[in-house]
Amino acid sequence: MAKENIQGVRKDYGIGELVESNILENPIDQFELWFKDAAKTEGSEVNACVLSTLDENNYPEGRVVLLKFYADDGFTFYTNYQSNKAKQLASHPYASMTFYWKTKERQVRVKGKIEKVPAEISDAYFQERPEGSRIGAWASPQSQVIPNREFLEQRVKQIREKFPTDIPRPDFWGGYLLIPVEVEFWQGRSSRLHDRIVYSWNQDHWVSKRLAP
Repeated sequence: MAKENIQGVRKDYGIGELVESNILENPIDQFELWFKDAAKTEGSEVNACVLSTLDENNYPEGRVVLLKFYADDGFTFYTNYQSNKAKQLASHPYASMTFYWKTKERQVRVKGKIEKVPAEISDAYFQERPEGSRIGAWASPQSQVIPNREFLEQRVKQIREKFPTDIPRPDFWGGYLLIPVEVEFWQGRSSRLHDRIVYSWNQDHWVSKRLAP
């Protein structure tokens, strides 16, 4: 069967620019500026990003996760500690996050070291989640092979019966903090001459540089 030629699919960017005179000294402050701007047009999944890790054979593996908190110390997301990504982070505690905001023609890449967040922080966030999400955390043996959809539905029923009122956080579920050492901001520009500015952590302060597109 003939394959479709998509070489001509392209878009010329040009709704914004990123110049040194306008960037903030701290990349987390710059991220916040862009994040809040994107939230106006990207909708409820403005916090979606691709989390990339390395598997046991050193193949890169990416999947979309939701950022749940950011501050000067890093970027927090939550998952099952028995999932594939958690196993990969246990053996190689480094990762990257990639955000893409189509409506703003912007991308942010963050890379750094991974640590688990304290249990009390995971406990507090877990109780903020909708009931269905809390039950789902218990019911899903994430990344494991299951026989069918009915298996999950039966697990949900069992969890509802086990925890009819208060649903505690399972000890196999919690948060991770990505502590950045490098943050790159990309602004689409015309003719593929994009703006790229990267911040690198240098012992006790951030240093920013412009990269060729």
